[in-house]
Amino acid sequence: MASIPTAVNNEAAARAAANAGARTISAEERAASSGGVRWGMVVDADLCTGCQACVVACQAENNVALNEEQRVNEKRAKAWIRIERYWEGEYPNAKARFLPVMCQHCATAPCEPVCPAWATYHNEEGLNVQVYNRCIGTRFCANGCPYSVRHFNFWNPEWPGDLENQLNPDVTVRTKGIIEKCTFCVQRINRARVDASRQGREVADGDVSPACVQACPTHALVFGDLNDPFSHAAERSEDERSYILLEERGTEPGVVYLAKVDPFAHVEDEHH
Repeated sequence: MASIPTAVNNEAAARAAANAGARTISAEERAASSGGVRWGMVVDADLCTGCQACVVACQAENNVALNEEQRVNEKRAKAWIRIERYWEGEYPNAKARFLPVMCQHCATAPCEPVCPAWATYHNEEGLNVQVYNRCIGTRFCANGCPYSVRHFNFWNPEWPGDLENQLNPDVTVRTKGIIEKCTFCVQRINRARVDASRQGREVADGDVSPACVQACPTHALVFGDLNDPFSHAAERSEDERSYILLEERGTEPGVVYLAKVDPFAHVEDEHH
């Protein structure tokens, strides 16, 4: 995977303004401007500290099995989000860069057409959907994914002690022989849709918050409708620092990244 693009900006404090909440827009304005919902996420590398709170929250929300020592030693550990760590520069000026990578929910996903059981497909809201009871475990999709974010269950999941009583009843527990990956917490999307319907309205910006977004202490993750120009996610995706992973693959991912801001770049250049 290529190194993380880095934006140079001496006024690093200005980035906080870009993280302000979305404006209040009427449902009519949203409907007129949107070409249909496309759920997506914006990841601000400048705000990510690599704390992995998103990883833990995702595992708890989506019943991802624990990565015990044996699984790690066997190279079979899995997590729907992985934190990529990059080192830039040489000691003593080396800097760590962190980048959360999850399923990119690509518009032209290479994992979809190779599945012989149609266990993964693209829905009308831009989600790369996984149908667990169709999966026959060929792993063609995992081999076709350029982001390495699909995971095969080599064993039936187990949880020690009373942890099994804390599983999320809204999320299917995947068994041996099944592929799993990030769903953008589709259960929360469905719940927001039901709640909005009961209130006689459309799903509003901010109604859906995946577990990772909710858990991030620095607000590095923003989720919303990328087709709605008034949504917070769509606004952030238009930032001049925006880029997508492996753009040359033409997958049209639904996850947009914002490059790291380096407030000390000019100072270092002056010393060389």
